[in-house]
Amino acid sequence: MASPAPVTGPLNTRASLTAALRDLGVRPGETLLAHTSLSSLGWVCGGPVALVQSLLDAVGPDGTLTVPAHSGDNSDPSGWGNPPVPESWWPAIRAHTPPYDPRTTPSRGVGVVPETVRTWPGALRSAHPQTSFAALGPGARALVEGHALGCRLGEQSPLARLEEAGARVLLLGTGYASCTAFHLAEYRIAGPRVRNSFAVRTPSGPRWTTVSDTSVSDEGFAELGADFERNHPVVRGTVGGATARLFPLAAAVTHAERWLPVHRRRTA
Repeated sequence: MASPAPVTGPLNTRASLTAALRDLGVRPGETLLAHTSLSSLGWVCGGPVALVQSLLDAVGPDGTLTVPAHSGDNSDPSGWGNPPVPESWWPAIRAHTPPYDPRTTPSRGVGVVPETVRTWPGALRSAHPQTSFAALGPGARALVEGHALGCRLGEQSPLARLEEAGARVLLLGTGYASCTAFHLAEYRIAGPRVRNSFAVRTPSGPRWTTVSDTSVSDEGFAELGADFERNHPVVRGTVGGATARLFPLAAAVTHAERWLPVHRRRTA
């Protein structure tokens, strides 16, 4: 039997990650929107729990940590492609999808760190069934309240509240394709409208609901981010084995408002 592959580094601990985040420029007391890739760091002693602890250590007791806690599987099965399901199943899926519950609905597609934050003692989570955000810290409630069903990532979402709070974005081992802040610009350039469906809980029980919302897509976000970085002072550094970027959320949104209408050729 072949020997297992050796563990590769670098070795990271809660203390070393906190020090690296502070060296990058994360400040005590600030509001931080973090997009993270745990595997990019190397070997982390304590896994996602240690990383969340280090992020909380870096912002300190007066700071607020926010992460995307999205659950995009609560959506209409007619649009599923990874994998698709038989059309004959669609009515049953719509009828029996568990309604969104911020306390119990798991996040999906955003990594293990957001799920760790979502389940952390004291975490608060916004109300959108597909694009919620979870937050820890004294500013958490103000960030997550009022997330409207017809506004995935716009003015009635935590992204706009993060902008108002002067938040900065941390891309930790992730690229600009993961930068949710750019979506706020999509709402401000009057993008196309789409019908969006999901299961929600109402006083009379679960209900399949369809609303009108702005179309969102991460198409071109990598190129948008590269252009943003060429024209703005983005702090770059290394945390563990990961490339990290730190920048003001508001500046990223403003840049995207100018860039997207010129460079994106999306019609829906």
